[in-house]
Amino acid sequence: MADTQSRLVVMARVLGPFGVKGWVKIQPYTEEPDSLAGYATWWLRVGDTDWREVELEESERHAGHMVARMRGCNDRDEAAKLSGAQVAVSRDAMPQAGDGEFYRDDLVGLMVVNLSGDNLGKVTEIFENGAHPILRVVWSGGERLLPFIPQVVSSIDMQAGEIRVDWGTDW
Repeated sequence: MADTQSRLVVMARVLGPFGVKGWVKIQPYTEEPDSLAGYATWWLRVGDTDWREVELEESERHAGHMVARMRGCNDRDEAAKLSGAQVAVSRDAMPQAGDGEFYRDDLVGLMVVNLSGDNLGKVTEIFENGAHPILRVVWSGGERLLPFIPQVVSSIDMQAGEIRVDWGTDW
């Protein structure tokens, strides 16, 4: 199980309960939100707890989000306990990324270089702030938080292990 957990890809987070029968509202991080429904097994982590495997019972689209019910979650109180949980799937269960495509977790470990060629550090995490994803970039002087948006991210070269950004060294 530890080996499986090291290959998990975070795909969404639980926003909170939906209704009274154990359903939860999900915020997918995927380009195709419905793709998460294609995985029968999810992994959940609430806060700093260990990942736990759950079976997806049902899911559907609802008002721009996804709602889902997992085995063992049968009422609103149980669903509320999952608020804020990360939702992941095993990388082994995912299809190979196509040309020019990547999974967000593939960006962790890439070097970040600005348009002037200055090394800004290495991506250690990608997280959501509500408006858009954020790259946590660590360098010898600390860390930088860069918005992962087209106005900042100029290119991603997976083969070179590099993300080029429009970002100053003093920002």
